[in-house]
Amino acid sequence: MSVARFRAAARVLPLAAAAVLAACAGGPAREPWRGAEVPPADAARMVASIRAAAGDGEGELAVQPLRDPRVEDLRQQAGRLEAAGQYRAAAEALDRALEIVDADPALLQERAELALLLGEFATADALAQRAYALGAQVGPLCRRHWATLEQLRLLAGDAEGAASAREQVAGCRVAGPERY
Repeated sequence: MSVARFRAAARVLPLAAAAVLAACAGGPAREPWRGAEVPPADAARMVASIRAAAGDGEGELAVQPLRDPRVEDLRQQAGRLEAAGQYRAAAEALDRALEIVDADPALLQERAELALLLGEFATADALAQRAYALGAQVGPLCRRHWATLEQLRLLAGDAEGAASAREQVAGCRVAGPERY
């Protein structure tokens, strides 16, 4: 091996090791809910708690994107199906909406909540985290992301993780700009 190759490998090795460690940290060990069953009434209470955490958003900064009318129709359809207890059909409607706009934080959050109702906890976790990463990270939607993660951590028996998520919920509240 030449000296130049050795030096290049010496620079890349710490980065590769960090990537491997990061991948290990987020792997299946964080999913202790595997095999966990939550009665539908409990899942519905969890989702109600998540939505209540959003609050009304009065007097605070909240980002509202413009919506594609096709996506809005699918969101409304999903809402009706969810209200009728047809969670799988509601999730399928949101999946179709995500095919149109795959990086909409509100859509991802709604799908995460349906995943929770369907007992798909790993999916709910991944969707809520992705929604937070893509979102404005402030306001009512931000609180829903973190409240979802809090509920999942509680379900997993991770009191420390749930407490950390609960702290993040409070950090999502940012006052709106003064208007004169």
